[in-house]
Amino acid sequence: MNGQERDGRDYPAASSKKYHKSLNQALEDSFLRKTLDKFAVQYRSSREAIFSGLAEKELIREVALAKDGALSRIGELYGEFAQKAREKGLIVHRAQTAQEAREIISNIARENGAKKVIKSKSMTAEEIDLNRALEGAGLEVVETDLGEWIIQLRDEPPSHMVLPAIHLSRFQVAEEFAKLTAGEPDTDIGKLVKVARRELRAKFAEADLGVTGANFAVAASGAIGLCTNEGNARLTTNLPRIHVALIGLDKLVPTAAEALSILRVLPRNATAQPITTYVSWLTGIVDYGAAADKGKIVHAVFLDNGRLDLIKDPKCREVLRCVRCGACANVCPVFRLVGGHRMGYVYIGAIGLILTYFLHGREKAKNLINNCVGCEACKDVCAAGIDLSGIISEIRARINEEDGAPITSSLLSAVMGNRDLFHALLKYAKYAQKPAVTGSFVRHLPEIVAGSHGFRALPAIANRSFRETWPQLEAQMAPKLGQSKGPRVAVMAGCAHDFIYPEQLVEAVKLLLIKEAKVSFPTDQSCCGLPLQALGQREASLKTAKTNLRAFAAKDLDYVVSLCPSCANFMKNRYPLLFAHDPDLLEMAQNLSARVIDFSSLVKNVLKFSPDDFTPGSLKVAYHSPCHLGRGLGVHQEPRQLIALAGQYLKTPEEEVCCGFGGSYSLKFPEISAALMKRKLESIDESGAEVLVTDCPGCVLQLRGGEEQRKRAKAAAQAGGQAKAKDYAQEKSLKIQHISEFLSENIKKATK
Repeated sequence: MNGQERDGRDYPAASSKKYHKSLNQALEDSFLRKTLDKFAVQYRSSREAIFSGLAEKELIREVALAKDGALSRIGELYGEFAQKAREKGLIVHRAQTAQEAREIISNIARENGAKKVIKSKSMTAEEIDLNRALEGAGLEVVETDLGEWIIQLRDEPPSHMVLPAIHLSRFQVAEEFAKLTAGEPDTDIGKLVKVARRELRAKFAEADLGVTGANFAVAASGAIGLCTNEGNARLTTNLPRIHVALIGLDKLVPTAAEALSILRVLPRNATAQPITTYVSWLTGIVDYGAAADKGKIVHAVFLDNGRLDLIKDPKCREVLRCVRCGACANVCPVFRLVGGHRMGYVYIGAIGLILTYFLHGREKAKNLINNCVGCEACKDVCAAGIDLSGIISEIRARINEEDGAPITSSLLSAVMGNRDLFHALLKYAKYAQKPAVTGSFVRHLPEIVAGSHGFRALPAIANRSFRETWPQLEAQMAPKLGQSKGPRVAVMAGCAHDFIYPEQLVEAVKLLLIKEAKVSFPTDQSCCGLPLQALGQREASLKTAKTNLRAFAAKDLDYVVSLCPSCANFMKNRYPLLFAHDPDLLEMAQNLSARVIDFSSLVKNVLKFSPDDFTPGSLKVAYHSPCHLGRGLGVHQEPRQLIALAGQYLKTPEEEVCCGFGGSYSLKFPEISAALMKRKLESIDESGAEVLVTDCPGCVLQLRGGEEQRKRAKAAAQAGGQAKAKDYAQEKSLKIQHISEFLSENIKKATK
């Protein structure tokens, strides 16, 4: 909206081609990969430990309520803060745009004869590109946060909101310090810190003006709150005669009580600390002995830059709850691979993808916003309970509406939005693929896409879809169906199970019948709509969702089961949001939502399968938790418990980390998808597991396809590059199954 171009700094997401080139460069950076891997693992365990014993979700709800309440009164709170602060000697400004804020701060420096400026870390200052404006006005500007100072020396933007130099090694830092001091590089961390301390002390002493951000602006008292882990912020506010606090309007809170609620979550989420090393509250002005008139000058500059417009946006206003903890980047599997310079413009991670659109415009956001795998890890840990993944989908839809959708998305939308056409084309593809199919896989991809998408083998479309199989299956089981006394369960097939892996649904139905469930399959159902939503095809997604509302509208159903957690999550948690504007459809969506259940929960909690039902196999079985099962539906224990009933469950590291499929994401960003898949398979290799079980057909497609491709590569290497189907068919490999296949395989024959 009001943000300006960051002159002189390369922006790799400016074009799709340039962005993919930048992503590949990041993937080849072994130091970055190792550093972010280590950080991601440590952060997850540290965060879990620091929230242990606390009602985490309740604390996050408190933050959300506090922020929502403040946003609804933002004008009133600004007026109250300004009055209280002015009474205590502060000078309060309000800037509508980034340009206005830069001009206000530049004028403050000029009017007071300031020449040297020190700054503590402020993402709001990064947002308006303050440093370049002050330097353009002839001022010397020095960052005093250690990480910010290092990247300032390199003329780089931060790669993380809390850890701005996380992408750099001590060797790179040593080289920068050697340039500064004209000495030899010394990589000892203690000595590097001493160099920074020595160089920055003089800057603190000489500065005329100090600039900070703010974590809180308390309306009731006119106080400014700062949370930091270095002493530089206190020196920045106290040593120079002039202090300027640049504050986003979204940092206003009514009282200290709301600020303290946020403070209970912010440091835990940001750095896994119970509280930051320094929490400073600045209220009013104090005597300043170094000035002739003993007067300290304090300015508070409040920045709008699109925030007030965003408050009026009912679908996205909760973005302004953000407390800038950076956790959405910490858990993001894409950030973990490529770092923050490829996962944001100014702000980083999921919140960065979103704020780029609202604060810096559509052109900056349109490539970035697609680089989200949709795993919902960001939403799961957000300190303010922001529906980050949902808002990312909303922005994709808006960009399509504003710019026009890509032709591929529009074609897919037209096909999937027409159930009859979609099914007819799949039937045609089933016959067209035959020359290229070996076993259950497509033998080779067309040359034009093989390079980027050849990281996994693709499954063949099934000879018979589940909907084609159902009449025969229903006829065979009619006696059992007629005598069933258990719950009435309708099967939601989903595209993958209906047309690629119908055997997984067949095994599931057999398991349901063992416990006398009364199973039905509404044949007029369609795609759940999630793939279309992910592509930003709002209307087509709504159309398919309406089809399913009608298909599953029967009043006598107890459950609607899906063997795909993505479908189940979308139907259960998103359908009511999609139809919030239509009372009749909303009631249907809520009724359907209440009955949707994932397969593992149905089998374990409703049908009550027990150890007596299984003959456990002897193979060690690992588990991969689909993103939308754990984080979307909140189901964690049931599939693991079922595996333990039917086999030798082997707990492995990072079970809930994304495998990289993400539906169409793996087509748009094959380089990222391939890297995530590779890490997942290597993790299973290291565990010694012989079988990998998951609940999601998309994860099966990704991981089974990746394992098949590994097997082919190994066979080709052994055969000097001339391997044939029979060669790689003989290679031993990891067995990958949907949980329905695994359970059915290990069910007692007597039970069958």
